[in-house]
Amino acid sequence: MRRLFLGNSISAKLIGMNVLVAAIALSLACTSFLVFDALSVRKNLASSLETEAQILGSNSVSALLFNDSESATSTLSALHNAPSVLGAVIVGPGGAPFAVYKRDESSPSLNLSPMPAGHSTMDWNRGSQILLGSQIQFQGKTLGTVYILAETSEIGRRIRRYFVIASVILLVCLGAALILTASMRRVIADPIVGLAGVANTVTREKDYSLRAPMPADYDEVAVLVRSFNEMLGQIQERDAALLTSRNQLEERVHERTAELEAANKELEAFSYSVAHDLRGPLDSIGNTTYLLQEADWSGLNPASSKQTREMLGMLPSATRRMSALIDDLLDLSRSKSAMLHAEPLDLSGMAAAILDDLKSSDPRREVHVEIQPGLRAIADRGLMRVVLSNLLGNAWKYTSRTPDAQIEFKCHYEGNLTVFYVCDNGAGFDPLLRDRLFQPFQRLHTQEEFTGTGIGLATVARIISRHGGKIWAESEPGQGASFFFTLPSTAPSQVM
Repeated sequence: MRRLFLGNSISAKLIGMNVLVAAIALSLACTSFLVFDALSVRKNLASSLETEAQILGSNSVSALLFNDSESATSTLSALHNAPSVLGAVIVGPGGAPFAVYKRDESSPSLNLSPMPAGHSTMDWNRGSQILLGSQIQFQGKTLGTVYILAETSEIGRRIRRYFVIASVILLVCLGAALILTASMRRVIADPIVGLAGVANTVTREKDYSLRAPMPADYDEVAVLVRSFNEMLGQIQERDAALLTSRNQLEERVHERTAELEAANKELEAFSYSVAHDLRGPLDSIGNTTYLLQEADWSGLNPASSKQTREMLGMLPSATRRMSALIDDLLDLSRSKSAMLHAEPLDLSGMAAAILDDLKSSDPRREVHVEIQPGLRAIADRGLMRVVLSNLLGNAWKYTSRTPDAQIEFKCHYEGNLTVFYVCDNGAGFDPLLRDRLFQPFQRLHTQEEFTGTGIGLATVARIISRHGGKIWAESEPGQGASFFFTLPSTAPSQVM
């Protein structure tokens, strides 16, 4: 049923719905009338046969009492005036036929059915025929039973006649419903069709200035059209406000971007200026400290000479820490602002070179180093050297108090993702404090335990993030630390 309406216009659906409803209603009414009429005719026929059976029974009492079958047969012959009766029979007390009547030789024989106990009258349906039985009683005794067989062809004729009449009425009513629905289509369907056309145009062209035509009647369709037009008006106003806001926002973003670029350039210039300006005095302090340490202090008293030498001995380490802090600050600045120049890198070779430099700086240490060969990535060479220098340098530093120190640089695969990692068996850290690892100036060990600036890991995190990767760490106190990082398989965007 639903498929009949799919793909049709709303006008066709309204016409089809009205015609279908009218057809169903009229068909049900006609069917109900025909069934009721057929049942009524049959009931009237059965009632008429029952009356005739009672009259025949009363007239046959004396014939049964005196065993006069001819008289009973004569009584049954009165049924020839009833055209619907095909035959009749009177059955005696023993169940044998006492008198028989047939309308003609072609009349069917009566196949008698026994009277159910407790019933004096009963009828049976036999297709297009009806058999009625009625007991003959006299002074409280049953003398026999009268059976009458009648045809019900009149019911069929009435049904056919009424069916023709009902069909004509149904066609007339359907035609009237079709004409009425077609005339009402313009009132109901045209506003909805117009609304659908405007909605389709608005969806296709994004023109919210259009409006659907208002219907003449103020009904539910008119409310729908008015609400739709109001919605278009609100969308139009909102679009205008959004366009204005977007233009203002783009203007402000352009201004802020220009200010940010200028600030970044000033910051970069300032960083390099600070680096150069501070390195000069630091070099002077270092050179002066060296000369003072080599000077002759024999003229001073022993106590002053010892105190002076101790103070001078502190200056080189302080200048080295200051130089390391300047280097780390410069790396942190470059990790944010330097242009990325991505290229294929041999990370295994880069790590080996960094560890060779670390061994040269402290040749007395015995550290077992294991570097997985063939580790490659597409990244910026200078920035990735900063990453590996910090991670491997930290592993070297935090295993300085560990016997049989071990450092590894390897990778493993998680699906299509390559995860690089640097592991050591050094001091480790509390895993509850891992969120502070990659924040600037956040250290998990004191300067007395391990020296450092607290900037290196923050620089590493920013470099990995700029490359589009991720970094995280796992550790337990005294169990060493593992730093994991990922890099995209393609070159990162060339951005500032």
